[in-house]
Amino acid sequence: MPVPVQLPHLAWGDPDARNTALLVHGLGSSGALMWRLGDALANAGWHAVAIDLRGHGDAPRALDYTVGAYAADLATTSPTRGGAWDAVIGHSLGGAASTVAAASDPRWSSRLILIDPAILVESRDASIVRRSQERAFADNRVEVVQAEHPHWHPQDLELKVDAVLRASKWAVEQTSTQNQPWDVRADAARLTVPTHILGADPAVYSLFTGRTADAVLASNEHISMSIVPGAGHSPFRDKPDETIRQLLEALS
Repeated sequence: MPVPVQLPHLAWGDPDARNTALLVHGLGSSGALMWRLGDALANAGWHAVAIDLRGHGDAPRALDYTVGAYAADLATTSPTRGGAWDAVIGHSLGGAASTVAAASDPRWSSRLILIDPAILVESRDASIVRRSQERAFADNRVEVVQAEHPHWHPQDLELKVDAVLRASKWAVEQTSTQNQPWDVRADAARLTVPTHILGADPAVYSLFTGRTADAVLASNEHISMSIVPGAGHSPFRDKPDETIRQLLEALS
């Protein structure tokens, strides 16, 4: 197992709440960009904690950017009161790393919610992800982000710009380079905790869809899935109300 780093965090809600959730962002993002989910969970009576992954935000930089290294960091996190997370909610890369962490230690979290998780990233999707990150680092003006995502909340636009400014470009590049193949399907098949996938709409764009989604769902009876209509790869930014509705339903 790779040597873990300590991850900084933000939090929403009462630290003494009955249930505590860990929010794990995607590639080139930050814990702050999980604000919409953190706020919704706090209003539903949860304590929500969002971390910055290694190489992102205020987290330590390292040399290892494999999914296994991201997972090793997550595995060292726990609620302030100790014990297991009541839920871990991971988006994209965060979903893949959370899958590996939970498969390695079923005691780490009582359940998983994976938002368009990067379970398998091959040729076409790998190119799309790489080009998207290259565009973000090449021109990070808020006007450019807004032109690409005109329906995003103003805070999402601001925080996306901030996330790119504070992320290591090298770390983001190495995450693609070091994960060849990028494939955690075997880890998904080993999950023993209830796992629900909030899928993006394939008609817009989804990483977790088609034969990959069918195979993962067929491999493990603990995994279920729903789709957020009209949402692309970041449903909680594209269609926040419906994403939150499905999230809270999955947690109920």
